[in-house]
Amino acid sequence: MAAMAPGGGGSGGGGVNPFLSDSDEDDDEVAATEERRAGLRLGSGSGLDPGSADSLSPQDPVALGSSARPGLPGEVSAAAVALGGCGETPARLSIDAIAAQLLRDQYLLTALELHTELLESGRELPRLRDYFSNPGNFERQSGTPPGMGAPGIPGAAGIGGAGGREPSTTSGGGQLNRAGSISTLDSLDFARYSDDGNRETDERVAVLEFELRKAKETIQALRANLTKAAEHEVPLQERKNYKSSPEIQEPIKPLEKRALNFLVNEFLLKNNYKLTSITFSDENDDQDFELWDDVGLNIPKPPDLLQLYRDFGNHQVTGKDLVDVASGVEEDELEALTPVLGNLPPSLETPQTVENSLLVQKLEDKISLLNSEKWSLMEQIRRLESEMDFLKNEHFAIPVVCDSVQPSLDHKDSEDTGQNPVINSSDKEKDKDIHLSKSDEVDSSIPKENFPSSLPRREREEMPSSSPSSKNTVHFDKPNRKLSPAFHQALLSFCRMSADSRLGSEVSRIADSEKSVMLMLGRCLPHIVPNVLLAKREELIPLILCTACLHPEPKERDQLLHILFNLIKRPDDEQRQMILTGCVAFARHVGPTRVEAELLPQCWEQINHKYPERRLLVAESCGALAPHLPKEIRSSLVLSMLQQMLMEDKADLVREAVIKSLGIIMGYIDDPDKYQQGFELLLSALGDPSERVVSATHQVFLPAYAAWTTELGNLQSHLIPTLLNKIEKLLREGEHGLDEHKLHMYLSALQSLIPSLFALVLQNAPFSSKAKLHGEVPQIEVTRFPRPMSPLQDVSTIIGSREQLAVLLQLYDYQLEHEGTTGWETLLWVVNQLLPQLIEIVGKINVTSTACVHEFSRFFWRLCRTFGKIFTNTKVKPQFQEILRLSEENIDSSAGNGVLTKATVPIYATGVLTCYIQEEDRKLLVGFLEDVMTLLSLSHAPLDSLKASFVELGANPAYHELLLTVLWYGVVHTSALVRCTAARMFELTLRGMSEALVDKRVAPALVTLSSDPEFSVRIATIPAFGTIMETVIQRELLERVKMQLASFLEDPQYQDQYSLHTEIIKTFGRVGPNAEPRFRDEFVIPHLHKLALVNNLQIVDSKRLDIATHLFEAYSALSCCFISEDLMVNHFLPGLRCLRTDMEHLSPEHEVILSSMIKECEQKVENKTVQEPQGLSSMRENVVYPFQPMCLQYLKNAWCMISTQH
Repeated sequence: MAAMAPGGGGSGGGGVNPFLSDSDEDDDEVAATEERRAGLRLGSGSGLDPGSADSLSPQDPVALGSSARPGLPGEVSAAAVALGGCGETPARLSIDAIAAQLLRDQYLLTALELHTELLESGRELPRLRDYFSNPGNFERQSGTPPGMGAPGIPGAAGIGGAGGREPSTTSGGGQLNRAGSISTLDSLDFARYSDDGNRETDERVAVLEFELRKAKETIQALRANLTKAAEHEVPLQERKNYKSSPEIQEPIKPLEKRALNFLVNEFLLKNNYKLTSITFSDENDDQDFELWDDVGLNIPKPPDLLQLYRDFGNHQVTGKDLVDVASGVEEDELEALTPVLGNLPPSLETPQTVENSLLVQKLEDKISLLNSEKWSLMEQIRRLESEMDFLKNEHFAIPVVCDSVQPSLDHKDSEDTGQNPVINSSDKEKDKDIHLSKSDEVDSSIPKENFPSSLPRREREEMPSSSPSSKNTVHFDKPNRKLSPAFHQALLSFCRMSADSRLGSEVSRIADSEKSVMLMLGRCLPHIVPNVLLAKREELIPLILCTACLHPEPKERDQLLHILFNLIKRPDDEQRQMILTGCVAFARHVGPTRVEAELLPQCWEQINHKYPERRLLVAESCGALAPHLPKEIRSSLVLSMLQQMLMEDKADLVREAVIKSLGIIMGYIDDPDKYQQGFELLLSALGDPSERVVSATHQVFLPAYAAWTTELGNLQSHLIPTLLNKIEKLLREGEHGLDEHKLHMYLSALQSLIPSLFALVLQNAPFSSKAKLHGEVPQIEVTRFPRPMSPLQDVSTIIGSREQLAVLLQLYDYQLEHEGTTGWETLLWVVNQLLPQLIEIVGKINVTSTACVHEFSRFFWRLCRTFGKIFTNTKVKPQFQEILRLSEENIDSSAGNGVLTKATVPIYATGVLTCYIQEEDRKLLVGFLEDVMTLLSLSHAPLDSLKASFVELGANPAYHELLLTVLWYGVVHTSALVRCTAARMFELTLRGMSEALVDKRVAPALVTLSSDPEFSVRIATIPAFGTIMETVIQRELLERVKMQLASFLEDPQYQDQYSLHTEIIKTFGRVGPNAEPRFRDEFVIPHLHKLALVNNLQIVDSKRLDIATHLFEAYSALSCCFISEDLMVNHFLPGLRCLRTDMEHLSPEHEVILSSMIKECEQKVENKTVQEPQGLSSMRENVVYPFQPMCLQYLKNAWCMISTQH
């Protein structure tokens, strides 16, 4: 109560706690009865006037509710006053007076029941509300014994002593105890408040629950005040705008945000997204997710997110389908429930106080009975409503259910004689036209407890009795017969209809709403799918998806999606595409929450499926669903799934699909913390053993990751520098054995990043703000950029459009040519940091590694072509030329120009100078190669860099003429060293060259050099002549080569030329197995025999051993070829015997191998019987194949011995 005892410890009306004191409850009841009787007798003897200041009048609610002087002697109770005066006309007692009397006499539970009844009828009583909402009415100050006032307060003892319950002053039975703190309520020690400890547990629990509920209501009331003060109400006009324009999103309020945060966190925990929940809690550290009250809203906790989502469709209703329905309890209702109280006299007549007190008790008992009857009826209503919902699903009409509810409520309606109709007459007329065909809309607009049982009987009778589908009711003619319904039913039973089976039950019920159709499909599809042919099951995909989208039951939806992912045992490419298309359509329809909750678990279940086609479907689904998932799930769960599949799956096709899905994820991810994880995945993908996976990485994953890296500002600060550092580390560690695979991996990644780097340069250029599309857009040359590996590496795709790129390129070229790079940070980084580091790396490459030279050559070629001709001429070429410094002054006779022997030369020549093929560009390339050939020759430096340049350029037929021009410059050079170098370079250019060029350009040049005054130049032409024998089939050209080689072998001036013989033997061994057979049989093998005979006469052991070693290599290579019997007997075996003679004295290891070869050849010749001439194929079968294992063994042993000697 508002007027509470100051000490808070009395047992008056305002300071009573629902805890009983330390005595037994039954004793308290007896004491209370005695107290009331004693109080009435005391009041009667005092002679007080009922209207005096110290008396309590029913018309004086303040006096009744006040506890300022509740226990003074001579004061009478309100009940005695109210029930007095037997002979007077009875007067109606107000509810407030009854409430005051109940509170005063400590009938707290009865008062609470009355309070609850009034609340339910919408007639809240301020006195009861204030009393039960005030925690101070249920607690005492610590240290104050029951029944005593607080110390130091005058009159406190008297106030707390009598209070209408006299025994509380002596035994403390009227004082109710309360825990000191709500936060420690669970740990309350009940023994503290009991002398004997015999208080029953359920009584204490009930009181504790009541106390806790009241305390929480108080907290909620305080929160409501704070909420109203903190909330900023949206203006009315703005609210109208939001309602009239749904696309205008009303800004979220702070309390709404906290409530949604709580529900989202609760959803994550329920669905085992614990890591996501932890992250979410960390991001909202100002909120306690364990306590709903922390939200700050004075509302009950709403259902969880899943329930809200499922119930969402039930609230999308239109105004024309709704009817306003209200219910309430009128004041007459309570009067009808308590008719006797209305006849109570307004004043107290002391002779009848006891009888009146008993009457009050009887009335209270009746109220209790009525309450129990009310709860029973409410329970019955709830049961009938559940039956109504069931009948709705069975396609019965709502009015039928209402009629079934009506008889159960007749008794209630009979008691509500004074109840006024809730709906006015105008509403009745509208209600007549209302059809309940849309049951969901009716349910969402009218609460279940108000419809239909809350409507007055007249309104329920006027509701239409047609079913939802009765708008077009089908009527059948009834026969004019007098047969009984039972006879009709028995007659119809002879129709062969089956409704007992599952299928018969489904067939007998025709769905009349979308919901019913979905329910039916959900029941039938699991039985249909197994009976459909595997080749035609994809026809079921639309049906399964639509049902899964619209079905109301989560378990059924999960089953349907499980069927979808297991529909086909091993889905082919087309079937997977169909399933993916359906999954994307499903995701667009249901939204990210259901995709996460329903589709992703299906993917997770099949991540380790035994069939690769199913795992492939999972990998492709992750990418296809990525745009429709919550961003937190994209960067956590889906990324982890793909990472696991990339690391563990053994199927190349699955890993390829994983890489493509990772690329899509990288296009949607926005969590910078995942950048490093993405980089590690990139390196793993680039190092994958499958070429398919690596190709997919370059086409999809790397461009998408580069785009994200560019947005983060890490392309020039981390990604490219990291790859360059890894290349440098490889070169440092690979001095004795470079891992070319890793070098290719990193360098190809850098090459794929060139378009992204150029796009970044354009987008951050000083002119980027001027690039506007207006007027005629310039055209981009078709050959302006290298052909991209995928659309994601197309610069126009990265920029946005080809027109925008054309405008930017025009401004780019103008800026480079006229205004320079001042203030252009991204381009300056390329010029001042990237290019110098790349040129430094190029200088560390082993020039003999053809693969490395080729990779870097391609990289520089794409870099220069992408950045353009002006950039190449003004920024790239000057940096190379500064390092190479080609001039006669730089010649060092001892070691030559060191940089010219490195890979810088071939990479500059083939990667930079070949980017553009105009006449001036070709002249620059020719001049560079001529200078390099001259300088290397004059300085006696190794020719490896020049050879690498010729090999790389010779692979492209477009440069053959250019290379021959360079070589002719060497042929006519005045220095024999340069001519000798030119002769050796011919060997490298002949492979892949057309026979016409060989005949017209190469052969004349070689013939010229073969008659050179210097023997070294003549000898240098022999490998080139051998290559012509190996690659050319033109008879005339071969004859010319044969004549030239014969002159070297038969001319007396060459008899003592040891180096010439060595070069010829090496050439025969290299080209013999691939040369034209007739040339090999008639020229190569006979001359090897002669050279072996001559070598037997060599007196210098070192030269003899050298020649013998080269002969051994040549014979080992030729032993794998087809050799006729005559050639074997006349030349091959004699040559081997001569060679064995040399090896017996010089290399016994070789002698053993040679003996084995000779023995096998002799055995083959001896075993060959005289037969009819056989075809070439049978001769090869008899002669060639038995020698092949020996050939391999000979070659292996020979190479081992040669390496040992050297």
